Amino acid sequence: MEWFPAFIRLRGYRCLVVGGGAVALRKTRQLLAAGAAVTVVAPDPTAGFDDRVAGGAVEILRRRFEPGLVRGRRLVIAATDDPEVNREVAAAAERHGVLVNVVDAPELCGYIAPAIIDRDGVTVAIGSDGVAPLLARELRARIDAAIPRGVGRLAALIARWRATVRRCLPAAAARRRLWEEVVRGPVASAALSGDRDGAAQLMARALERACSGDFTSQGEVYLVGAGPGDPELLTLAALRLMNDCDVVMHDSLVAPEILAMVRRDAVQVDVGKRCGAHGLSQDEINRLMIDKARQGLRVLRLKGGDPLIFGRAGEEMEALARAGVAYRVVPGITAAAGCAAEARIPLTHRDHAHTCVLTTGYTSDGSPDWARLAAAGQTIVFYMSFGKLATTCAELIRHGLEAATPAVVVSRGTLSDSRLLTGTVGTLAAIIERKRPAAPAIVIIGEVVRIRERLDALAAEAARLTPAAVGSARERPPGWLEQPSIPVNP
Repeated sequence: MEWFPAFIRLRGYRCLVVGGGAVALRKTRQLLAAGAAVTVVAPDPTAGFDDRVAGGAVEILRRRFEPGLVRGRRLVIAATDDPEVNREVAAAAERHGVLVNVVDAPELCGYIAPAIIDRDGVTVAIGSDGVAPLLARELRARIDAAIPRGVGRLAALIARWRATVRRCLPAAAARRRLWEEVVRGPVASAALSGDRDGAAQLMARALERACSGDFTSQGEVYLVGAGPGDPELLTLAALRLMNDCDVVMHDSLVAPEILAMVRRDAVQVDVGKRCGAHGLSQDEINRLMIDKARQGLRVLRLKGGDPLIFGRAGEEMEALARAGVAYRVVPGITAAAGCAAEARIPLTHRDHAHTCVLTTGYTSDGSPDWARLAAAGQTIVFYMSFGKLATTCAELIRHGLEAATPAVVVSRGTLSDSRLLTGTVGTLAAIIERKRPAAPAIVIIGEVVRIRERLDALAAEAARLTPAAVGSARERPPGWLEQPSIPVNP
């Protein structure tokens, strides 16, 4: 390890930035964010510094750098475009024992500035020995995507309770067990989701149990939407919980590619919920979730699409609430949105559809409001409706919807074997009978379906008018992509 990582307290300390350009301004803002008192020395600083000066946050010295300016500074940053000045700053800082960073010159640095992720008290720094800052920034972006946005709230909760926990649990081992439960269980879930009161209540209960010697972990249930099928359409929250769970209870509609992304040692249970092919009953699923959670396990209830749209999550939430089991709901991209995007069909459009109806085509008593579904100026998306599609189309026409209204079937939407069948309300049932598209599939009906054809026509017209690309590969000079020679150590 060439560089020792450390976090430095700057609040109230004096720091110096040498340089007045865009890089110096960015470094100044970073120091100010840490609470430093910043002095900038530059003959002609960029206009961005003026706003800071007006607020009294920065002292500006409009002159050339002098070595004596580094005395008494906590940190010094050299960010000029003059290598000689940067070396002079580094030498002065070295003489006075002050840590210095010279932008893009790690050989002159006493410290290097990492790529930073800041989550309100939780800070992650990524360094590359100062030689590959772009790589560090790329890694920062990937790590940033994996860290919950609310982790700062969890850190704040821990800070608020730390003294109380230390007072109530003098033994370090007992405190460690409690904090492990906190950061892995319902307390963390509530804090991350922004439920401050709920997190505080759960924290109080966890501490009460710990004080009585009960260190049984409290489980919880995650009701998570897996999206329409394509793994890239998973939410970051879903992916994170898929890696945190102990047990996965998934529907048959969840793609194997998504199940392969679940934590490897998690127990997977196929509950088989899909149209016309039920595995466990809903009551059995509810009982299994509650039983596993009461064993202290984190249960992932993974559903295709969005759990709150025809996913029966409402019934499951009621059962969990009645049993006193903590749960969290994570939405997913519903099939209507995913399939419509793939088919390039806007579900609403101010010229064609001011309303979008998502329906299964039947109700608990089997009598949908056909007149309402057949109303003009709206888009209808039918879920799980192949078995009754002929009746559905006939009823829509009988209640006033034009037989020529465009319609489309999206089979296995967003997956590699997706299929699109177009027709009208009058022809759709026959098309499905003849083509037999695979499930899962949805049906979209409405004038918005015609927009797909318009987009194709516009693209064809644009291609006809676009001039041929200039600068083909044949025109590139020889060796344009050759790599520089790399010396080999003897």
